[in-house]
Amino acid sequence: MAKQNEFTTAMLRMLPAVDELLKEPDFEKSTAELGRTVVVVSIRRAIKGIRELIMSQALAEMDEDAIRRKIVVDVKHYLDAISRPHYRRVVNAMGIILHTAIGRAVLSAQALRQIQDELSGYSLLQANIETGKRSQRDEYIEQLLRRLTGAEAATVVNNNAAATSIVLNTVADGREVIVSRGQLVEIGGAFRLPDVMAFSGAKLVEVGTTNKTHPRDYLNAITENTAAILRVHPSNYKIQGFSSEVSLDELVEIAHSHGLVMIDDVGAGALIDFSQFGFEPEPTLSESIAKGADIVTSSADKMIGASQGGIILGRTKLIDTVRKNQFARIVRVGKLTLAALEATLKLFLDEAVALRELPTLKMLRRDASEIAKQADVMATDLKKSVSGAKVTTMSGFSQLGSGSLPGQNLPTTLVALQPEIIGAESLAQKLRQYSTPIFTRIQNDQVLIDPRTMLSGDDKIIIEAVTEIFNQKC
Repeated sequence: MAKQNEFTTAMLRMLPAVDELLKEPDFEKSTAELGRTVVVVSIRRAIKGIRELIMSQALAEMDEDAIRRKIVVDVKHYLDAISRPHYRRVVNAMGIILHTAIGRAVLSAQALRQIQDELSGYSLLQANIETGKRSQRDEYIEQLLRRLTGAEAATVVNNNAAATSIVLNTVADGREVIVSRGQLVEIGGAFRLPDVMAFSGAKLVEVGTTNKTHPRDYLNAITENTAAILRVHPSNYKIQGFSSEVSLDELVEIAHSHGLVMIDDVGAGALIDFSQFGFEPEPTLSESIAKGADIVTSSADKMIGASQGGIILGRTKLIDTVRKNQFARIVRVGKLTLAALEATLKLFLDEAVALRELPTLKMLRRDASEIAKQADVMATDLKKSVSGAKVTTMSGFSQLGSGSLPGQNLPTTLVALQPEIIGAESLAQKLRQYSTPIFTRIQNDQVLIDPRTMLSGDDKIIIEAVTEIFNQKC
């Protein structure tokens, strides 16, 4: 024991001082870029880590130079983590076009350009150029949405859950809202419609059954305390088989004949008809407005392809009341969201332009033969570069994701990597930890790469990453 204590004491005496380490040439650049305080904190953290290893006798015997080198390496690791943005670019090789965990919709070049060019300094947000007075910050977005959907009025909040909540609070606080039991959805992050409704102050009245709801169910549930009927498009799942639901036309008729507000939450929110491309019909915003819904809510990203936000369309009187709601300031959007949404909505003024320029729509409509060719080229290049894994191609499916076009799989060709030395989970983790994180799928002990969601240059990044990983013997 005494000998071990002497060993520990001797190792502790080898720890260098902070001021001494600051003289390391490797840290001069970091000090200039990040500041002396950041470097000092990182050095102290590294020294503390080594000291704890020595005290717990978990560190093998090392000389003074080896200890110093280890501390320098640890400091560099800490500084790299600090200097590198956390919210940074990743490669989406999962084949899920809209994936919440990695930012959902890829913004168009037009949106990115507008943010860079127009928001680098002060920018017009809610000032009237003619009068110089304060104006409505989303008034131009409203003009675009009115033109694209036919709605009388529109406003924008920070996401569709917020849109649904503020609408329900505005029209039905303390009153009843009728919803089909089959539409009581749970969205990402375990947020459930009943909970959203409770938060809004509205009282949920469930009607029908999980698979079938009839007009009489709504009619029988109407009381003097009923304020609205809410239809929720189940955009993240489908009920098939022995099922039926009441059409929007019928719901509008029931609501209006009883003096109720008809709210239509279309979820993903489409501005164009995707059935023309072979997909099953999905409700569009303009269709909902045309059929007489008083208020329509949807996401601003997803099938529209802008940054995250919640769109509220409808009758002028109702939208004005929503704007005056005390929660409107809580859920309002900032200039970055508005600029991205403006640039995106402008693309939809000509459908052909939107289809050509929006990454989400381009990925959705990518030709299967084009994807197959890309997969074949990648597989060939990987076979040349990697000897520690079996590389093949296989048929598979991509998805739109984020509760959009549920059950509608998109044919694709996958590149399959089956590592021989390590497991697929370990390889997938190493790819995520690469300098540009790469997200893939895992199936049957294979790492699957889907070209559908890869952007220009992603092929090269993936090949370099896989090659580097296997050259390091994994």
